[in-house]
Amino acid sequence: MIQKYFSILLKISFLLIISANQVYAQTGKIAGKVTDKTTGETLIGLTVGIEGTTKGAATDVEGRYVISNLAAGKYNLTFRYLGYKSKNVTGVDVIDGKVTSLDVIMEEAATQSLNEVVVTASYRQETVGALYAQQKNAVSISSGISSDQIRKSPDKNTSEVLRRVSGTSIQDGKFIVIRGLSDRYNTALLNNAILPSSEPDRKAFSFDIVPSNLVDKIVISKTASPDLPGDFAGGVTQIITKDIPDKNFFGVAITTGYNSQSTFKDFRSNGRNSTDFLGFDDGSRGIPDGFPKSRSLYNNNNTTVQEKIANTKLFDNPYAVETTTAMPIQSYQINWGNVRNFKNEGTLGSILSLTYRNGQTYQGATRETFDGIETNYQYNDQVYKYNTTLGALANFSYKKGKSKYSFKNLFNQTFDDSYTDRTGTNINQGNIIYSGSELNQKGLFNTQLEGEHRFGEKNSKLDWNLNYSVVTRNQPDLRNILYNQSGSNPYSFADNFSRRFYSDLTENIYGINAAYTIPFTFLEKKSNIKFGGLKQIRKRDFNSRNFIYQAASFGNFDASKLTLPKEVIVNDENISETGFVFNEITNNSDSYNGYSDLNAGYVMLDNQLSDKIRLVWGARAESYFQDINALGNSGLPISADQTFFDVLPSFNLTYNFNDKANLRFSGSQTVTRPELRELAPFTFINQEENTLTAGNPNLKRSNNTNADIRFEYYPTNGEAFTATVFYKNFKNPIEQIVGSSATYSNLTFNFNNVKSAYSYGFELDFRKRLDFLGNAAWLENFTVASNLTLIKSEVDLGNQSTAAVRPLQGQSPYLVNGSIQYNSPKSGVSLNVLYNRIGSRIARVGNENIPDFYEIGRDLLDLQVSKKILKNKGELRLNIGDVLNQSQILYQNFDGNRKYNKGIDNDFFNYKTGTNFTLGFTYDFSFAN
Repeated sequence: MIQKYFSILLKISFLLIISANQVYAQTGKIAGKVTDKTTGETLIGLTVGIEGTTKGAATDVEGRYVISNLAAGKYNLTFRYLGYKSKNVTGVDVIDGKVTSLDVIMEEAATQSLNEVVVTASYRQETVGALYAQQKNAVSISSGISSDQIRKSPDKNTSEVLRRVSGTSIQDGKFIVIRGLSDRYNTALLNNAILPSSEPDRKAFSFDIVPSNLVDKIVISKTASPDLPGDFAGGVTQIITKDIPDKNFFGVAITTGYNSQSTFKDFRSNGRNSTDFLGFDDGSRGIPDGFPKSRSLYNNNNTTVQEKIANTKLFDNPYAVETTTAMPIQSYQINWGNVRNFKNEGTLGSILSLTYRNGQTYQGATRETFDGIETNYQYNDQVYKYNTTLGALANFSYKKGKSKYSFKNLFNQTFDDSYTDRTGTNINQGNIIYSGSELNQKGLFNTQLEGEHRFGEKNSKLDWNLNYSVVTRNQPDLRNILYNQSGSNPYSFADNFSRRFYSDLTENIYGINAAYTIPFTFLEKKSNIKFGGLKQIRKRDFNSRNFIYQAASFGNFDASKLTLPKEVIVNDENISETGFVFNEITNNSDSYNGYSDLNAGYVMLDNQLSDKIRLVWGARAESYFQDINALGNSGLPISADQTFFDVLPSFNLTYNFNDKANLRFSGSQTVTRPELRELAPFTFINQEENTLTAGNPNLKRSNNTNADIRFEYYPTNGEAFTATVFYKNFKNPIEQIVGSSATYSNLTFNFNNVKSAYSYGFELDFRKRLDFLGNAAWLENFTVASNLTLIKSEVDLGNQSTAAVRPLQGQSPYLVNGSIQYNSPKSGVSLNVLYNRIGSRIARVGNENIPDFYEIGRDLLDLQVSKKILKNKGELRLNIGDVLNQSQILYQNFDGNRKYNKGIDNDFFNYKTGTNFTLGFTYDFSFAN
């Protein structure tokens, strides 16, 4: 299904590129957005004129304007709007073939004034003021990052970008943690649609599947408002993909790179198939045609040994190993954009993007478990990972008058294939030699049709969105093979521990939402009332099958076959009456269907109570039904249906000291609901960690109370200082814990509610240019930025876990981000040094016999240098990622002091990923139209 949607997107893209009327006129443009200084609302129908000419434009439904076909030079612009002070902006530079961005803020005129009031500002001053207005007029407390900041970082996907945002970190390389709260407490939006979980065993969206070059901006709202989803406690992450371009463009980017641990070194795998490099399995890894469709058809009492032999021979021998040379990192991007202005004053914009990335990495890892008396197992792993990511974006928008229509599409396919060689000792199995291969294919297709309309003199606003998503996650032929040795005997094939596993998950999501905003006057000040609603239906299907090898006939079995090497042990000649056949061990609970139905409505008031005070307040009501249907191991049906109705009030109060400073107060009620997978009785295999994860149909939702106080100060262009204090209280929070009956040889994690928890903390964020250090012109090119988050959380568990009082799972005591940036427009040279660190946090909660698992903090340092070339149309970029290459360690805290003590605490795993060196070239064929 995912391949079908991708094929359609490609065909549309090529048709549009071929049919585009590309005009290569070497003139420039001025484009921007006009907003109200007090409210931050866009102004529609405002006129923009160029002094001394007849050229001009009017702002559209988004408050945007474009003035085209301007010769290179300096211009003065005049902005006029009824009821507002007119504004002259002087010294606006226009360059051939470029778009000069000029966002403007407008101030209301005094009602008693009969004469036109004109305000004059320079181009630099006006861009400063527009930045203040955008930052200061946000409804709720938020943090974000723009496409320009993304471009200047070495990040290749959205999860890496999110590490740079204040108060956030990334867990397992892809799941966002906001203010120390793990992924389950956060919600993601793609444009205006709620994103589903992309993982089979957790409530999380895997941000690594969205390439960073497709993103226009990312905004993280850390406090609730009625128009945001109510299912969060940490934050709502909104990814805005690129929309109508300011000009026609065509660009390409090529990147190659070197990993210090893998590139040009031996790389092992079970072999590549014909379409692996594109991110799709070619089907050869799947269950063969002709094999019985279910366990009952394969393992029934009437099945003969000969039939099992014939069926097992339908499968190939998957254990043969290929050794190749790891190739360099490679990445390719094509971006195309087109703007057409029609005689009817309508504008059609199109943006298309294709992204391809391939990388091969090696990790040498150690794994160990220890029960306080003796080592249960001690392994040395060699892990080889092959990754391909394929992405496409196709966005089309049409604007005319007071209406805008958009059709937005995002596709992504991720192919992660890992191969592991493992040696070591196991308390139950002696010396072991193990190898395993696991392929995960993740696909996402999201399509949205949305509209924005303004009505009447007051410009009341209607927004609507229809959306559909399909998420897939397939594991074709997860395989492993184990040999063990007792004493001085030769290594012997452990058939009961050598498996083939197949699974596929498909989730379809259908959504609709709408909002209507009506301006009105309250206390002689501008106010808005906003009504909205949402409906989302999710349908999930999950199926899996599980096989192990066993003797075909115990009476005729040739025991000498147990010592055959893995490359031949399950070849056709050994699938026989004296050899092996498949035994299907699929449980009844290994497949399930899930369904959920969310209905929401809200009312939100935005009142400007005085020149200094703004109050945004209201309530959101959500009705939610979810159901899981599966069979228990006994064969009896299991149904986990739940219905919730919640009224969720919130307020955001802003006190405006002056044009540069705000003080914000926020309070809200939100919820955190269990994910469909967390309710399902299926037990998921984590082959790399050698663990299991099981669902819990008795989970409850968590009710959350949130409070924030934030001070904001924006001293000058591109500079900011914010300080925030926050508090959260949770009733029935959900955590991932070690099962009560789990042992080190059968380590199973479950989901469970705890009675209550709380979290409070402090955030500090600043961005500052270094020109305050002196008068040297080059100091203006340096910017330093940093954010620090300190967090304290506590869960009171009584006798339910390893400690009566401990931090909340996934919460770090601190998060640190820092950067030093140098950008010289004159020389075209940019330098960026980026630093990130998180404090140690509980990754999984233990029980009375098994201590908590902690992820240790590590320092992450990235460097980037770039240089504009070829008349600023080309750019060379050198990135060095993870310079320090510190170990990633998950350990068990045996002494209970929450600090890593090597020799006392147990390294559950310990590995390094290597340092990446990449060199990229981009070229922009942009042209004015």
